[in-house]
Amino acid sequence: MILSRKTLSNIPANDWVLPSENVFDLPEKVLQFGTGVLLRGLPDYFINKANNQGIFNGRVVIVKSTSSGGTNEFAEQDGLFTHIIKGIEDGNNVEENIINASISRVLSAKDEWAEILKCAESPDMEVVISNTTEVGITLKEDDKVTGAPPASFPGKLLAFLYRRFQFFKGDASKGMVIIPTELITQNGKKLEAIILELARLNSLDSSFTDWLKSANYFCDSLVDRIVPGKLPQQQKEELQKETGFSDELMIMSESYSLWAIEAHHPIVAKKLSFAKADKGVVIAPDINKFRELKLRLLNGTHTFSCGLAFLAGFTTVKQAMESEEIPAYMKQLMLKEIAPSIPLAIDPADSTDFANRVLDRFRNPQIEHNWIAISVQYSSKMKLRNIPVLLEHYKKTTAPPELMALGFAGHILFMKCEEEDGKYYGNLNGNKYPVQDDKAQLYAGKWHNFTSSALVNSILSDTALWDTDLTALPGFAALVATKLEGLQSGDLKQVIKDEQIEKEPV
Repeated sequence: MILSRKTLSNIPANDWVLPSENVFDLPEKVLQFGTGVLLRGLPDYFINKANNQGIFNGRVVIVKSTSSGGTNEFAEQDGLFTHIIKGIEDGNNVEENIINASISRVLSAKDEWAEILKCAESPDMEVVISNTTEVGITLKEDDKVTGAPPASFPGKLLAFLYRRFQFFKGDASKGMVIIPTELITQNGKKLEAIILELARLNSLDSSFTDWLKSANYFCDSLVDRIVPGKLPQQQKEELQKETGFSDELMIMSESYSLWAIEAHHPIVAKKLSFAKADKGVVIAPDINKFRELKLRLLNGTHTFSCGLAFLAGFTTVKQAMESEEIPAYMKQLMLKEIAPSIPLAIDPADSTDFANRVLDRFRNPQIEHNWIAISVQYSSKMKLRNIPVLLEHYKKTTAPPELMALGFAGHILFMKCEEEDGKYYGNLNGNKYPVQDDKAQLYAGKWHNFTSSALVNSILSDTALWDTDLTALPGFAALVATKLEGLQSGDLKQVIKDEQIEKEPV
């Protein structure tokens, strides 16, 4: 039995969050570019939750632009899909089983472009959401707004907006709230700039450009939720046996969720009424705080801890969080060194709350996050995520940061590698591991030519790596060299444990 509108009545309502029958009659309010698990596990999750509470009362039309897969699975299941939530909040396990009914239909840009443009003529349409990867928000000058669908996402969006402008004769009330969720800073502003440039390149009339600027709202946004995708096969089979239905669209996610949307006009919050259904949706005039907390405390902590945890013998984040030393290191790193050095004024209570949530998320036993995957482009991640907080630290004190230095030493040791058939590998207790980094050759050369403090000085002073000379920071290079020597000479787990500033429960 396949999950569908007809089979909903067979699902035990006491154990599941199920949609009411009237949801299927709600108007289509959202045009969504992308069928990926992040969109279904976050924006579509919020919309479904709001619909169940009678708040937003609108469904989603998805535009599928990629050639992989098709739209049949969505059609066969009436747009329904299973969303399994498993996580830890305040130390407690959280689980929820949801049948999401937010999706009305999925249309192929290649085969159903006329139907997609017809959506532009609907007075109910109010919101555009996208997740087309970072490459999706780029300018392609050959896009056309007439004829066959444009190749790029901005081209398709421009064609949709132009059809809407024409059909409603420039009615200012028929503009859209447009929220890209691609993981680039100022994603809304960048998308708007591309749309305006495409309009110019296509020689569209100035009245349309004026309507784009005045009647539409391009919002920067930040999404934060781990959505691995499908359940492990064994869990999926057990669930299907329990419920009696199969679902090829089933996804799972952690319980934590955040969608921060930057808005400067009250009409945005009015049209995004689904925000009232869940505190995970934040609409604010400035979302930099949320971006900084995520980038520095979550991503930055991942990066500082990556080399240490992997070289200490932990394969996954979950394994590391079951140890004594890694969680203690992470908590002290976040609260004692990273949070006070975030280059933005943030309430310490907010930083502490976010740090504790990060630890809960890292502990989630349902998420298999491999350290070797986190290490991809390790040097670039260190530069973008952690150098700004390191420099900010030195604006407040000349004392070198002990825990950041230890994380930096772990990074340098992890990047000790040699070339083999055009690829680079490190060595851990006789076992090779891949060093997948654009700067791997540079690190291999430095490890070959330098030792001890000269190696550390060569790496930290290399402006090609950091855009600044880190040896200019008082005491930092010497401290990193000392930490590196300790990591090379002893049991890594014991070294990490000994280096902690205070022994405190986490």
